[in-house]
Amino acid sequence: MLEMHNVKAALLGLAVGDALGVPVEFSSRSKMKKNPVTGMREHGTWNQPIGTWSDDTSLTVAAMDSITRLKKLDKVDVMKNFVRWLRDNEFTANDDAFDCGNTTGAAIDNFIFGATPETCGMRNESSNGNGSLMRILPAVFYAYEKATTDEEALQIVHEFSALTHAHEVSQMACGIYYLICAQILDGKNLKDAIHNGLKQAEEFYSKQQKFLNATETFSRLFKENFAALPEDAIRSSGYVVATLEAVIWCVLNTDDYKSLLLTAVNLGGDTDTVGAIAGGIGGLAYGLQQIPADWLNVLKRRDYLESLAEKFFLAIN
Repeated sequence: MLEMHNVKAALLGLAVGDALGVPVEFSSRSKMKKNPVTGMREHGTWNQPIGTWSDDTSLTVAAMDSITRLKKLDKVDVMKNFVRWLRDNEFTANDDAFDCGNTTGAAIDNFIFGATPETCGMRNESSNGNGSLMRILPAVFYAYEKATTDEEALQIVHEFSALTHAHEVSQMACGIYYLICAQILDGKNLKDAIHNGLKQAEEFYSKQQKFLNATETFSRLFKENFAALPEDAIRSSGYVVATLEAVIWCVLNTDDYKSLLLTAVNLGGDTDTVGAIAGGIGGLAYGLQQIPADWLNVLKRRDYLESLAEKFFLAIN
């Protein structure tokens, strides 16, 4: 059952994970081992103040704002909000829309030049960055509340991914994320939610002709011994499969929000997005009370994020 505290904890958890990773984005794993993140930092890769979140949170917020205002998921309005973020620096932490992914930027440009929401997303195999997975949370909550079947919910999530990332691999990554979050909302503990969600995903996608190749791409994730893989076997790049694997591996090898986020960010690589996605799941599963107060206290526009989460919950209910 979706409750207001779920939305608030997930959004703040995502934003905190994003902000935790921003200063060290693109850092190598070996560099992170020499100087691991232990709390919020400032400056670094993007020279931003402490507690600054990036495109991961901004695009999540932009989608939430649209759904909240209209009380429905309107793809045209969501894309208009994405344009407002990229062109006008709206939905940002510090009036600065930094760190836009290539696929997301291309899809927004396509929309600006007249493509519909159904056609502006990038469909080629090389356009499988993690840019739709990082902002899928509002669609997850919307689908969980509005859909009557898992298949209907997954269709909503797939179409929401396809606004920017329309390839089957990206859509499936978002679908896996949905099924895990739905398990959490159904009351399962986090590790059971992961196992059950992955099992559901494998069963569903392996029967869909459209997703057969994508299912093979995620095959390592479905193996029973995935959690036992050594850290060296886990990549934390911007490729959506690697990102989802990194997040799930971190979840399965930690037991609380703080450990989950520090493990995720200290993998190096695409630290803000791995941190944001892990933070969203961690916030949803562990609750707001587990997010360290000193991290929350420096989070940019925290009041705005909390207020939006509350209004979003009321809008979809």
